Amino acid sequence: MPSITREEVAHLARLARIELSDAELDHLAPQLDQIITLVGQVSQVAADDIPPTSHALPLTNVMRADENVECLTPEQALSGAPAAEAQRFRVPRILEEDS
Repeated sequence: MPSITREEVAHLARLARIELSDAELDHLAPQLDQIITLVGQVSQVAADDIPPTSHALPLTNVMRADENVECLTPEQALSGAPAAEAQRFRVPRILEEDS
């Protein structure tokens, strides 16, 4: 497998509009080469008989069953409100009305 050269890393940096120093290019070239080598190894392990998955573990629905239950009456819902008006919560006005 060919290795990633310093010039290729510099070209990628220019494409990504990332400014890298000579020391950073020298440091990143072997790291990128190792990453590509490891990705190649993972690709060799992937088998055709293993179905693709989106999660490592199977997901199950943890929501409760949808059941009809009695709702609160307006009086019950407003019973703990500090202020109510016309069967609605009364809150302080925060916006001024335009005349």
